Amino acid sequence: MYIHEQQAWPEFYWNDKALTKILATVRHRQGRLVGRMESLGFELRAEAVLQTLTADVLKSSEIEGDILDEEQVRSSIARRLGMDIAGLTRSERHVDCVVEMMLDATQNYEAPLSDERLFGWHAALFPTGHSGMRKITVSAWRNDNTGPMQVVSGATGREQVHFQAPPASDLDQEMKTFLYWFNQKPDIDLVIKSAVAHLWFVTVHPFEDGNGRIARALADLMLARSEQSAQRFYSMSTQIRLERKAYYNILESTQKGTLDITDWIKWYLACLNKAFDGAEIILRKVLQKSKFWEIHKDKKFNERQRQVTNHLLDGFKGKLTSSKWAKLTKCSQDTAIRDINVLVKQGVLIKAPEGGRSTSYTLVVGDDVRQLITTRN
Repeated sequence: MYIHEQQAWPEFYWNDKALTKILATVRHRQGRLVGRMESLGFELRAEAVLQTLTADVLKSSEIEGDILDEEQVRSSIARRLGMDIAGLTRSERHVDCVVEMMLDATQNYEAPLSDERLFGWHAALFPTGHSGMRKITVSAWRNDNTGPMQVVSGATGREQVHFQAPPASDLDQEMKTFLYWFNQKPDIDLVIKSAVAHLWFVTVHPFEDGNGRIARALADLMLARSEQSAQRFYSMSTQIRLERKAYYNILESTQKGTLDITDWIKWYLACLNKAFDGAEIILRKVLQKSKFWEIHKDKKFNERQRQVTNHLLDGFKGKLTSSKWAKLTKCSQDTAIRDINVLVKQGVLIKAPEGGRSTSYTLVVGDDVRQLITTRN
């Protein structure tokens, strides 16, 4: 029997005493983190928000096996938030649509949730009406024309059914009940409500595809309400991606269990608590990046030089060569070499000692900035 087949569904309950300690820890760290971030200057805070939202979009999609281009995601978010950043990459329509969905959830967190709003999110996830090569029903609740909605793994002929969602004929009533509860003034802590909303939505599974990403967006929306802030400084999806196997295991065991969802909420709170550790890394990176530019404030950088230097500070993948510089900044090879030579002369870049056919360069940094170059989220 699945949880939605329980007679009292969806009257969830949990053991408050079992959650008191970890909820208090999460709330304390959440408040402390938001307070620290809000004490930063506008530019540093905006950079932290940009890094967090970029990670959130990337990792929520990655959980479902959809790999997006990081630079496109970052550029799309920056443009939509009105951030002035050099060297923005042109983003594809699919990336823009996914970003728009996430930003609507986190920036418009006070707006009521409706079926039309959810349909808009779903259309944003699947702008072509296809999931991969498969045509799907978009901007409408799923139907059961090809059989019940099941979460399945394994090779053909040896499939394992992990979960079967409620029948499509029940979805209108299921979603009316969910939306009414979601929009009501909270009678429980909003962090708890975030956990319940995530589980409830993904259990109803109202869409043919995209349910996990929308469930995580709903969780983020409720977390934003819990802070009364559209500024995101931590990424729950990034932590869930790190614990992907445990995430699916706890979902499966909960959906096959009773209406007592204490274990799910306990796991969710523990995951959220660890997400704050990731926020500390982002904060440290932002501060270290700021320190680097403070050290070099008297040097003159053109737009291309600033763009590539920021790429290096953000954790450039591979070795920086004049060819890569030219490609990143869309300039000629000769211009790239001139740009690089100026920074070498200023002591910002140094030639890598190994030499070889293609000369590469690295940033000259002190120990206090070095971890920024070698560590990526």
